[in-house]
Amino acid sequence: MDESTAVRPAPATYEALARMIDHSLVRPELTDDDIHAGLRVALDYGVASVSVRPSDVDLAVRQLGDTAVTVGSIAGFPHGSSTTATKLYEVRDLLRRGAREIDMVLNIGKLRSRQFEYVESEIRQMAEACHEQGALLKVILENAYLTGELKIIACRISTRARADFVKTSTGFAPSGYTPEDIKLMRAHCGPHVKIKAASGVRSLETALEVHRLGCDRFGATKTAEILEAWKARLAEMAPAQVNTAD
Repeated sequence: MDESTAVRPAPATYEALARMIDHSLVRPELTDDDIHAGLRVALDYGVASVSVRPSDVDLAVRQLGDTAVTVGSIAGFPHGSSTTATKLYEVRDLLRRGAREIDMVLNIGKLRSRQFEYVESEIRQMAEACHEQGALLKVILENAYLTGELKIIACRISTRARADFVKTSTGFAPSGYTPEDIKLMRAHCGPHVKIKAASGVRSLETALEVHRLGCDRFGATKTAEILEAWKARLAEMAPAQVNTAD
């Protein structure tokens, strides 16, 4: 089996799954109290990062401080149609405020118009701005609006432009991740590019599914529910592992 489409075994520890989660706090109706509570969830459960709205980055950096939870934010969200200069300013401002992971929506209309040089140049500039500050760039393809051909092209463009991740969805399109999209993205991205699933990972079973298919991260709003279920699953497995060892 090709490594790009190989199915991975289930994670072996609590941390292995928890550190795949980008706890999502980007819905427009969230209040400051909601953000504070969401950041506490991310910290209590030991996830990889939080993804907050740009106006909440300062709050998130203050609350999370020097913890192991990375502050991330969004650019060109959710439609990707801002000018490159606007996106670049937004990315640099977020980095200056302390964000260290940026989820940027590529220009969907330009990709669908087959203006591939435009799309690649834009992603390359965002990647360079992030890497200069030691930050990661995740490129959101918004697969709901793309043909299979354009998904493949977007993966290849993101690879050449040195993106760190490609991501399936914003959560604001008609549909989110699918297993087929994850397989396609893994098969057509370079080995240095990781895959993030988003929109639809709301249970332990779907979290384990995207892990098996090759994702290194997934976005979640049901973080507590997923990880409480994972704790229970690991507790059930522990006696069987002891008996096997005996």
